[in-house]
Amino acid sequence: MMTNQMLKIERILAVSAAAAVFAAGTSWARAPFTDEELAEQKAALVESIALGYDLWHGSRADMTTNGLACGNCHPDTAASNPQTFPKYMTMYGKVIPFREMVNWCIENPQAGARLDVNGDDMTAMEAYAFYLHRGKEITPGLASEQTTPIVVEYGAGYARTPTGVGVDTKP
Repeated sequence: MMTNQMLKIERILAVSAAAAVFAAGTSWARAPFTDEELAEQKAALVESIALGYDLWHGSRADMTTNGLACGNCHPDTAASNPQTFPKYMTMYGKVIPFREMVNWCIENPQAGARLDVNGDDMTAMEAYAFYLHRGKEITPGLASEQTTPIVVEYGAGYARTPTGVGVDTKP
């Protein structure tokens, strides 16, 4: 049986909880990030995407021994469909992440040296590919289906001057 004292405590707790919820939605709560922090985060992402663009187009010599770059077969990351990974790939006989597919292409068609799957260069390759596929439906496991094409007039999908390295030589 509840006493009057217990009812009072429950009411106080309920009012306190409601006040806390209200306070969380007011100006007392700090926004997750300041405008300055968001600008720094965006700059870091753009820098990583730009590095990925350069790598995709052949800026790192050890990624190839035959002159091929990712951009030769997948201009602007076309048909790489990073948003469909992880997926089953027959050459592995198992489900793999996108980064493993990137390394397969580097080692096989390009005859180059694998990237460290946890390194900054691999993160940059993923950042570039995923950036160009932003807004596409995430559909892991579609090994035999292609998604709708990405529309990029030229280059990285954002204003960028060609680097002149690898296949990135168009004005």
